[in-house]
Amino acid sequence: MSLHIPVPANEFGFVKEPVSVHNSRTMMLAELRLLLSACLPSATLEEYRLAIVDENALLKKTVTTRKRSFRYLKDLYILDRKVMPFRGLRDLWDEDAQAQPLLALLCAVARDPILRATAEMILAVPVGEPVTPLMLAEAVNVKFPNRHKPNTLSSIGRNAISSWQQAGLLSGKLHKVRVRAESHPASVAYALLLGYLSGARGEALFQTLWCRLLDAPIHMLHEQAFMASQRGWIEYRHMGDVTEVGFRYLLRK
Repeated sequence: MSLHIPVPANEFGFVKEPVSVHNSRTMMLAELRLLLSACLPSATLEEYRLAIVDENALLKKTVTTRKRSFRYLKDLYILDRKVMPFRGLRDLWDEDAQAQPLLALLCAVARDPILRATAEMILAVPVGEPVTPLMLAEAVNVKFPNRHKPNTLSSIGRNAISSWQQAGLLSGKLHKVRVRAESHPASVAYALLLGYLSGARGEALFQTLWCRLLDAPIHMLHEQAFMASQRGWIEYRHMGDVTEVGFRYLLRK
């Protein structure tokens, strides 16, 4: 599986430089849910900032923590409808609460190269097998050798393992084990959108990192893509070896 982000995709809000929220935080699913429930779907970046910093929508104890939380959420999810990955996430977010963990993961992986560097390892672990923070830290060190100090790698490993658990690919309290994530039509529509923005077309859309992160067999992804098309989120046709997917709704002006 390639973790390469094509140059054109970088123009759509994907991040290639190895900067990361996971040095100090997780993907912050709970905070994202609080924020999006507190703001209208049409909210601007400034309105999200006001909700977090001035109105304390995330229920943080200090102004410093509120400002830091806004910065982290902006780094992970953009919070600007002018940028396609966040707009697609926001359009689909309220459609299915059960899809939200994978929607958040997909966007976070697109925005955080350090988290993205752990994806190959997570997807390769068989269901039921253990996963440790050290395994994730080593995956990051392999991808970005000698870039992080040992204590930073340890922090990344702990935060990344929490993110994968929040997304539904890991389970357990003290010891994490690999479990199968639960894909939904909304998360499939979003994964296909990210693949499209990354340059994939046709059947290749179902082979991208984004669809692999849904942790479902190809035939199920096609079934859920059809369901997503019935709900008007995408256009989907599949006959024989030919697959066509359109995004008139998610890419509307």
